[in-house]
Amino acid sequence: MKAGTRFLIGAGVIVAAVAWLMVQGVRETGVFYLTPTELATKVASDSTFYDLGIKVGGAKVVPGSVVRNEVSRQIDFQMSDGQQMYPVSYRGLVPDTFTDASDIEVIVEGHLGRDGVFHATEVLAKCGSRYEAAAEEEARRV
Repeated sequence: MKAGTRFLIGAGVIVAAVAWLMVQGVRETGVFYLTPTELATKVASDSTFYDLGIKVGGAKVVPGSVVRNEVSRQIDFQMSDGQQMYPVSYRGLVPDTFTDASDIEVIVEGHLGRDGVFHATEVLAKCGSRYEAAAEEEARRV
């Protein structure tokens, strides 16, 4: 066999192996991004969405639903997009913008348990009104 042919076969095997590893990595770390209503629809039609890595966005924290345990850093709250509501359980530190005020937008990453609770591994919060008020105040000063 010629050296050029062996080189092409070896290069083909390496490229195929790298492509396979990339596909497997994306499958294992890929995350669905859904709203609570979309998640409810998916779960109703396909039970494999339980315990699957999911990001849920387009939701707000339900005012008055935040329960904090400072000792264990456990935070439980409800999130809703206006149509579907899910209880969320998270252990860890949350951003400073995560409060019990109204209009707190939240993005949670984790999985929906068969118990109906979304077990979050990451919580991101955005309080648009806080930033809009600061920008308006800054504009008045100028």
